[in-house]
Amino acid sequence: MKLTPCLLAAALATCTVELIPAASVNAELRVAQAQSATRTSLTAAQANASATALLKAIQTRDAQAIYDLLSPPLKSASSVEAIAKRLESAPVIDSFRVVEINPGLDDTTVDTVTVTNEGTRELPLILVLDDDGKLLAWKWVGTMLPIEQTALNFVKDLQADRWIAARYYLDLEFQKEISPADLERKWSKLERVLGGMKRVKSALVASQGSEQQLVLVTIEFGNVTDNLFVIFNSQGRIINVDFSADLV
Repeated sequence: MKLTPCLLAAALATCTVELIPAASVNAELRVAQAQSATRTSLTAAQANASATALLKAIQTRDAQAIYDLLSPPLKSASSVEAIAKRLESAPVIDSFRVVEINPGLDDTTVDTVTVTNEGTRELPLILVLDDDGKLLAWKWVGTMLPIEQTALNFVKDLQADRWIAARYYLDLEFQKEISPADLERKWSKLERVLGGMKRVKSALVASQGSEQQLVLVTIEFGNVTDNLFVIFNSQGRIINVDFSADLV
């Protein structure tokens, strides 16, 4: 699921870009089979190519190539110089493999595994790509920030039909706009259209530390794995949720 361009740009306008540590690519794909709900124009081959290009650029310390692979909102918040400086302290990863590609409605979630410490440690890494194959967000599995936990709690309350509890995480002004009944209607239709919710895979921060912060919650539905965009204010309260207007 994707926010309207103005909301997404606003949420990402001041984000800080982190770099994925260097890696060599050994892609062994297991492409998730989404059904008719899938709408992204990015193919599995294109997603794999984007991930491969990104990782090769990091491996060779090519800051310009990495910058070119960022989504426009992230690109506007970073620079080649900032990326080059970050690369100086990036740890070396021995190998890297893409294990699953999940095309969503209008973005793609790529599950990967990195191998570090001369082959003694595996670190799962999740990438989210936009329709053009540009990097939108990423997360090392096993780490959790406060707003990521809040986004997870919000979605879990929706899944459990706890509409009043879910509404607690909303900013007061947003609560005035959306009632518990509205949450029930929107979430129930979303689940119905996408084949029912199976599990929450992760929450990924795309931007933080500014007036608007963006978290992507990766959800596995019956027909597709997709990302729910949740926008927070600087106090960590939810001020908008993308329920995809064309669905709900």
